[in-house]
Amino acid sequence: MPAYEYRCLDCRKRFEVFMSYSEYGTREVTCTHCGSKRVQRRIGRVRVARSDDSRLESLADPDNLAGLEDDPRTLGRMMRQMKSELGEDMGDVFDEVVDRLEKGQSPEDIERDLPELGSDEGGDFGGMSDLD
Repeated sequence: MPAYEYRCLDCRKRFEVFMSYSEYGTREVTCTHCGSKRVQRRIGRVRVARSDDSRLESLADPDNLAGLEDDPRTLGRMMRQMKSELGEDMGDVFDEVVDRLEKGQSPEDIERDLPELGSDEGGDFGGMSDLD
């Protein structure tokens, strides 16, 4: 039997009601906390699973790549999306670079301010100016 989520409009508490599909829409629902009939159905979040290939395809979409050369903010947004799609922790240096790009700082200025980007310890961020 499915569980349906509700929120009471009087006491503001959330609660679940178990009922069959045939009961839904015909059975009266009352708040389990205060007994009020003034309740509102809550629709929970829906999560869509995507394959790794699908995630990578969306990152390679030409519309997502437009403007990367000219706009550091666009580059920063794309890098943040890439991190989100890959679901991996890219480290503090990556986050610092993305934050600076999103604020409009140029890749050259970031590389100058963060000398560790060019070192082996900086990971794959050496040569960021190649993105320009």
